[in-house]
Amino acid sequence: MNEEYNISMEVSGKTAMWTRPDTGATPISYPVPPWSAAKGLFESISRLKNAVIIPTAVEICAPIVYHDYTVNYGGPLRKAELIGKGNLFQHKATVLINVCYRLYAKIENFKYTPKTLAEAGHLAGFNSCHYGKDRFYRRLLRGQYQDTPCLGWREFVPDYMGLFRSDTKVQTSINETLPSFLYSVYDPETGIPSGRYVQSEKGRRITKGRLEYAE
Repeated sequence: MNEEYNISMEVSGKTAMWTRPDTGATPISYPVPPWSAAKGLFESISRLKNAVIIPTAVEICAPIVYHDYTVNYGGPLRKAELIGKGNLFQHKATVLINVCYRLYAKIENFKYTPKTLAEAGHLAGFNSCHYGKDRFYRRLLRGQYQDTPCLGWREFVPDYMGLFRSDTKVQTSINETLPSFLYSVYDPETGIPSGRYVQSEKGRRITKGRLEYAE
């Protein structure tokens, strides 16, 4: 029997924005992070060339509270007239506040072709999944990151990322079926931006505060 290599962590923050693409220019957040956002949080802590982290579930551990958010946007998506005059664009959104989640994932082998014989010898010397699990928890406990973690938008950073806290409770009163739910932003083969949406109802259903990721 193949051993399963499961990992988990708790994440919380003052503000989060899991953008629903179907809400247009004044975006609204999903109540939970999509699969790709959960993957990004895990991989902000640890990544390996020959192992892959696959998110499996998320649990909501704080009441879902929506909040109006406005920011003065000065990026390249402004109209040419605004850019020419150096004017900002007031961007409005509906975000989540005071969020807390428990995230679950598994680590599986990934077929990677080493670039050199030395690299091949190094990678052949250990169990990549076992090493990946140990490395993830080691870095999680030390607060080490591959990249700055964020709760959707880059400006929303977690105030806690770590092991499950004893006083955290799953919000079992939350039950909801999302009419549409983004799965991944990028094409898995090419890496080109191409939104993929959850097809199965199971992957869109929050039951007793828990959603199991499924495509």
